[in-house]
Amino acid sequence: MSGKILVVDDEKHIRMLYQEELEGEGYEVVTSDGEEEILPLMARVEPDVVVLDIKLGGNRSGLDLLQEIRGKDQSVPVILSTAYDSFQHDLKSIAADYYVVKSVDLGELKNKVAQAMEKAG
Repeated sequence: MSGKILVVDDEKHIRMLYQEELEGEGYEVVTSDGEEEILPLMARVEPDVVVLDIKLGGNRSGLDLLQEIRGKDQSVPVILSTAYDSFQHDLKSIAADYYVVKSVDLGELKNKVAQAMEKAG
């Protein structure tokens, strides 16, 4: 497997865990804490797939970043990652390709990443 994944999460331990696990699957992983503007970051990294946390630090929302990404690029698959399932009721979330509820078992995340990579194909 190969491909580049951008992981955006405000929690350092989550970024490190996702990076370690996904690199173990053969992907190139770039991480961000969500502070950087998303569009310049996307232009620089050119990810095949984005894994985006919904609740970022401060008043930043992954759903807002998703809207920015979709305004520029409809094709890159985006996986929303969250500890909460209430996001499913937010209309902004429909622009995402996949959803993963954070868990110690990263099997679901890895499956969604593999599906997203196929879609990005």
